[in-house]
Amino acid sequence: MRVLGLMSGTSADGIDAVLVDFKGDPSKPKWKILNTYSYEYTYSTREKIIQVSQGLKINSKDWLELAEEITELNAFAARSCDPDSTAEVVGCHGQTLFHRSVKKSKRGGSLQILLGPLLANILDQIVIYDFRSKDIASGGHGAPLVSLVDEALCGRIYGWRGILNLGGIANLTIIPPKTGIDKTSECLGWDCGPANSLLDLAIQESTNSSLMFDENGSLASCGIPNLKIIEKWLRDPFFHLEPPRSTGRDQFGFQDLKKRKKELGVISKEDLLSTLTTFTASIVSQDLDNLFRLKNISLIELLVAGGGTRNLFLMRQLQKQCKGVHVRSIHEIGIPSQYREALVFATLSWWNFLKKKVNPKNITGANQSILYGLRVDP
Repeated sequence: MRVLGLMSGTSADGIDAVLVDFKGDPSKPKWKILNTYSYEYTYSTREKIIQVSQGLKINSKDWLELAEEITELNAFAARSCDPDSTAEVVGCHGQTLFHRSVKKSKRGGSLQILLGPLLANILDQIVIYDFRSKDIASGGHGAPLVSLVDEALCGRIYGWRGILNLGGIANLTIIPPKTGIDKTSECLGWDCGPANSLLDLAIQESTNSSLMFDENGSLASCGIPNLKIIEKWLRDPFFHLEPPRSTGRDQFGFQDLKKRKKELGVISKEDLLSTLTTFTASIVSQDLDNLFRLKNISLIELLVAGGGTRNLFLMRQLQKQCKGVHVRSIHEIGIPSQYREALVFATLSWWNFLKKKVNPKNITGANQSILYGLRVDP
């Protein structure tokens, strides 16, 4: 079955589209990527998305027009990836504008902007969208949904395997081994904390938006990280919450960057980026240490996906700090790093079409098995 997956992440860089052919057992499918396409948001669209996600108030007309624009851009990306409309189903995540994690008795929340029925009518195809709200209504965080699918797409090996996504937010999936006493264990997953969200905001602010990101991590590699400050930041209670755990730009955005810059004092942009990049790697390393301390789980491999894989300084920091773990890009096992999340939402959409429910308890914390996404016919 052919499925088209569409994804735009917290970084709000643009829309990734992937056309996939699925066959066989949904839990262990055979799959093949037939085509990919990436649409980069214009500067004005990206700015609007980030500003609204950081609390900018807009009127009802502007809100509707932004929803229409995001929907039409997703339709364009879909047509570009699958010009002959060969997909039987289109799965579209939409653009996240706000995420509120579960706190004690307070319900979580997550807002993705997309007009699903409009997209279905533009494309004249079945669309699956709104993947997070049922999870949240069932007491879950609604994130990280990629962890629900990783085992099916990547499989198990002869030891614990981790998959790290470096988007705006970093998240981890932990996959049990296929043999031994741990083979009956369940997958785990959680949001770690900031990845590209703080880095991109820092470089845009430092260069008056002449640079949108630190290409290859070249500026960070010229700086010196403030390890003492990083050690202090790592003590933040959020980083020691036991999973399920989720976060977003509401927690790691403009205000958070402003607070961290104030703590660092007068500092070059190179040192700032070096500190923030090393901080991201340190969060992941600390999470893996806590995983071993609390659950006696030690990874033998960490596959890395997302835009952060292109940040060579960040990848070097991960390899340096995650001692005893083989850190490599997910593309080495046949999954294009940039399109991993689009592939995940294509898979969830296929599962929705097949009426396959998923038990997310050890990942999002939701209290029941869920059929992810809402279906709308044209």
